[in-house]
Amino acid sequence: MNRRSLAAFATGLAGALAAGWLAFPRWLYVSADQPLPFNHRLHTSDATGFACTDCHAIRADGEFAGIPSMATCATCHAEPVGTTAGEKRLVEEFVRPGREIPWRVYSRQPDNVRFPHAAHVQGAQLACESCHGAHGTRETLVAFQEDRLSGYARGLITMDRCESCHRETGRGPLACIGCHR
Repeated sequence: MNRRSLAAFATGLAGALAAGWLAFPRWLYVSADQPLPFNHRLHTSDATGFACTDCHAIRADGEFAGIPSMATCATCHAEPVGTTAGEKRLVEEFVRPGREIPWRVYSRQPDNVRFPHAAHVQGAQLACESCHGAHGTRETLVAFQEDRLSGYARGLITMDRCESCHRETGRGPLACIGCHR
């Protein structure tokens, strides 16, 4: 191979690698705004005293109930409590008409994954922050990014993190069938 061919090959290879590492991830994820601003810090402050599970409950069967329903929000927000434009929209567009907020969910798991929150939160006594990070102390919501191919959100919770925790703590299944159906 002559020098000119080798230079052309190296340039092409470098371009392909750069596209794969830099351009593809930017193309793969599309960002979308949440329907309303939300301040977790305000809701979990000492003034309100709410814990994560006050709004994000675990059902009697041990499964996670997910995003709180409008009825949960309406117990405090039948009328605006504060003065923000976001809360005014919450009351006018969702609480009064009884419409659920179409939140974009960061932590939706693939259909073949079985994740029992009760085993982690109640059984292993893990704090929500162990997996979700400091989400509950944020004043603004994390940007929602959806994978264009799979439809799942880009998030903090990955299979690698779960496997590492199970290995490091010696708790939880290590075989695929333990979490995947």
